Amino acid sequence: MTRTALVHGIALSGDALATQLVRRGWSLIVSDDAPTDAKRAMAAALGTVLVEQPDAAAITTLLDDVDMVCPAPGVPETHPLIVAAIERGVALRTEIDLAYEWEQERPSGPRPMLAITGTDGKTTTTLLTQHMLEAAGLRAAAVGNTEVPLAAALDDDVHAFAVECSSFRLNWLSSFRAEASVWLNLAPDHQNWHRSMQSYEAAKARMWAHRRPTDVAIGFADDPIVMRNLAHAGGAARTFAAANADYRVEDGWLVGPAGPIAPVSEMTRRLPHDITNALAAAALVLESGLAEASHVRAALATFRHPPHRIEPLGSVRGAEWFNDSKATSPHAALTAIRGFERVVLLAGGRNKGLDLASLASEHARVKAVVGLGEAGPDVVAAFAAYCPTALASTMADAVELAADFAAAGDVVLLSPACASFDWYPGGGYPARGDDFKRLVAQLDKEHA
Repeated sequence: MTRTALVHGIALSGDALATQLVRRGWSLIVSDDAPTDAKRAMAAALGTVLVEQPDAAAITTLLDDVDMVCPAPGVPETHPLIVAAIERGVALRTEIDLAYEWEQERPSGPRPMLAITGTDGKTTTTLLTQHMLEAAGLRAAAVGNTEVPLAAALDDDVHAFAVECSSFRLNWLSSFRAEASVWLNLAPDHQNWHRSMQSYEAAKARMWAHRRPTDVAIGFADDPIVMRNLAHAGGAARTFAAANADYRVEDGWLVGPAGPIAPVSEMTRRLPHDITNALAAAALVLESGLAEASHVRAALATFRHPPHRIEPLGSVRGAEWFNDSKATSPHAALTAIRGFERVVLLAGGRNKGLDLASLASEHARVKAVVGLGEAGPDVVAAFAAYCPTALASTMADAVELAADFAAAGDVVLLSPACASFDWYPGGGYPARGDDFKRLVAQLDKEHA
């Protein structure tokens, strides 16, 4: 009997998942809330037709004809299709879950997976984990909430997977697990996707729901929410933090239960969160037995940090400029601010339902603030009592205002604490960061 799957959201993950489903004999229906010619072409290539912007009646009809619903990561748990599927008892499956199950059926045996979740730091820690595995001589793929869905990498010639697990991908898990997994932190985020913070936390915790006795769970010792979930996870557990944890810093060295790993001085960047990310990645590869301390040390000395994450752009008139466009939550922005002593902050954009006033908890480090986009007035209001502020009408305006505020020895930091879809509707945070970098480079040339 032919089984039918509904893939809702036919973009990067949806296309990879749909392709694998067709290969495995599933009949396919695809739908999308934002249809484009490219998505219609994807549907046609899969042998089906795109159902565009399904309303309540169309959703009812679709659910009558399918055995499971596979929502794309961007489809929130409050979406009418999700709500209706739950009410009807139709199975909800995610790309990461199905890809994991298909990997378990691999004729030559499944390859190990290392999983990373958290509010901030996931991508950097995932890429660092991949780099450590490669330093150990393994071919490794960074997948999941990256440019490569896990389903798209199943046919790749690799030895292991480093899987970035967003809450969107974890939310409907029924089988996914990893030989070692780390939860970096938890702070308010994605409240435009989840029903509540409780729902967001529960989604993250599902990373540990299907652990085997030999799997190792690793948690951030300084985060009480993470530690509470780690205590309830059962099985083997490790912790990491700058101090008072299994993986920690002692006398200028990263150390673990087995002893010294690498000197902090050899790391390519050494901000506080760089150190904890390094400890987390080291714990993953060492606890899984996929690498040794010498491999970790070599990787830390050669790792190149991904763009848009406290990315140094150079000096203009004695002030150092940084692009942290990836910081789309207050927690992420605060992490960046805490790395410096005197900051001209550019923040704002499209708020994700989060408390932007929390940014002012680090007002002692902030010299001036430039508000961006829709949430610019809220950011400015949070700092008005503490430092000079200004509102920008464009990114070019923001760069000019920041340059006027900055003096030699200051840090100018784009760390928006918000999404970018107000000013950059089609490009997201990379488009925002690239625009900022272009304008800073132009400013540098003008100054020269």
